[in-house]
Amino acid sequence: MRRRAASGREGAPRERASMLDLRFVRENTDAVAEALRKRGSSLDLAPFRELDARRREILVEMESLKKLRNDVSREIGRIVKSGGEASAPREEMRKVGERVAQLEREAQEAQERLQAFLGEIPNVPDPAVPEGRSSEDNPVLRTWGERPAFDFEPKAHWDIGAALGILDFERAAKIAGSRFAVYFGHGAALERALLQFMLDLHVREHGYLEVLPPFLVNARALFGTGQLPKFEADLFRVEPGGYYLVPTAEVPVTNLHAGEILDGERLPLAYCAYTPCFRSEAGSYGKDVRGLIRQHQFNKVELVRFSRPEDSSAELERLTSHAEEVLRRLGLPYRVVELCTADLGFSAMRTFDLEVWLPGQNLYREISSCSNFGDFQARRAAIRCRTGRGAKAELVHTLNGSGLAIGRTVVAVLENCQRADGRVVVPEALRPYLNGLELLEPRV
Repeated sequence: MRRRAASGREGAPRERASMLDLRFVRENTDAVAEALRKRGSSLDLAPFRELDARRREILVEMESLKKLRNDVSREIGRIVKSGGEASAPREEMRKVGERVAQLEREAQEAQERLQAFLGEIPNVPDPAVPEGRSSEDNPVLRTWGERPAFDFEPKAHWDIGAALGILDFERAAKIAGSRFAVYFGHGAALERALLQFMLDLHVREHGYLEVLPPFLVNARALFGTGQLPKFEADLFRVEPGGYYLVPTAEVPVTNLHAGEILDGERLPLAYCAYTPCFRSEAGSYGKDVRGLIRQHQFNKVELVRFSRPEDSSAELERLTSHAEEVLRRLGLPYRVVELCTADLGFSAMRTFDLEVWLPGQNLYREISSCSNFGDFQARRAAIRCRTGRGAKAELVHTLNGSGLAIGRTVVAVLENCQRADGRVVVPEALRPYLNGLELLEPRV
């Protein structure tokens, strides 16, 4: 795979791009309304229709007045040249000029309101996405691995970690508050080993180019991937400077090519990145209050791909298989589900979730979400490609997925590899990263 982009840095359009194209929504309003229905969205498109119609009326009147002004200006020139009196038409054109200025302000205001409204419209699901009303309607596509059979009652990871002395939630709460964790000893080493194992696998075998991006991003980058403006409550904002802590490496890595035209012959581009991730978990009060599942801070390895539009469906399958391979190498049983229309993320057009089996909690839990965003993010971030000299530039398709969420992988290892004596077997794939360590034992 060709991993480095050859791109021309042509600046982004002066008007900030929207999630869905204005013309597309205008010409396909019924189809967009149907997509909203399938998603279970209550967003009403009537205000969009009214605002768009009003803006077009303003533009028609404004152009008509500008033409009138040009015609009368020429007539005034002829009058003056012939020695006539032109005060009356000049006064008329002064009033026309004032009206044009007013209409320009109204047009700008209408454009900004349209852009804001478009920013609230989620992506249109791919026709292949199954329709459903909730996550209960997500079909299981395939399963892998055998669930471990224990001759004892399996424990949850928070009990295993406490008994081993490698996880401490109480001390983390003393330092920062709830939904944080402190790793000690082999716990910290396990987190670090998983991180390195994932990066090595994706770089050496899957052909990704590793990136270490900033962990702080600006609002433009968050708008580009769809976190702003809709999900600001889920973000941590840092003052001074107005930066945000990254909720996922998807944000800085996707925006690496914001405002660029990529060489279509060199697509797909594939990047992987480790970052800590920071999320306020707004709206999750009372959910997953124990353990590592829903933390304000966690580590993750992210996979990001840029593709030609005609290749993105196949690229989604490829990206998903790369995330699956991490679980296979670790010997962790999992299943792949496809998100139905009602469970689909705001920016995604199609998503496959990997859910790992957690015996201590007797359930499958999401550990990676692999999505094809089509040109949704690319339009917002102005990322295009051109294939061949003289060809028209077109929006690329962006994809990403966790490869994997590291904290949740720790959970899966502790719960699936536990033994009756309280020790935990280290998966063989991780032992080279832990100096050959085969068992996690209580910290002395």
